[in-house]
Amino acid sequence: MTAISIRRVSLLLLFVLFVTGCGSGYSSSPSPSSPSPTLSPAPAPSPAPSPAPSPSPSPSGSTAAISIPTNARTLGTGGFVPNPAAVAQGTVVTWSNTDSTNHDIVSDSGVWDSGRLATGDSFRFTFANKGTYPYHCSIHPGMTGTIVVQ
Repeated sequence: MTAISIRRVSLLLLFVLFVTGCGSGYSSSPSPSSPSPTLSPAPAPSPAPSPAPSPSPSPSGSTAAISIPTNARTLGTGGFVPNPAAVAQGTVVTWSNTDSTNHDIVSDSGVWDSGRLATGDSFRFTFANKGTYPYHCSIHPGMTGTIVVQ
């Protein structure tokens, strides 16, 4: 009976040491070497760039949507739908990536660059000036599009 009690005490002691050693990261008091993180609100997104030095939104609040469909990298000019897109001056165009791979939307003249858009991401740009704006996906150079602002 003594051997069983010693075995039980030994196992209990090993268990307590194991739990104490593994649980040390869950201390309720912060250690001086690792300050506890503080939560702060996420920063607000920056406004979309505009081709004009002093952009003004459309009085009518016009919007247009362009999608990047599945397998867009193989579709050339069909990689942006609709293409070309004709919009009124001041329209906010939103590109949405519905493909299963990353894309970006880059103005051929450097007016805008969306950065990488993962599946489900979108990018908005306000067209304040009339003109023709060719663009492409720099990841898949065969994907090209045009916005015509009237």
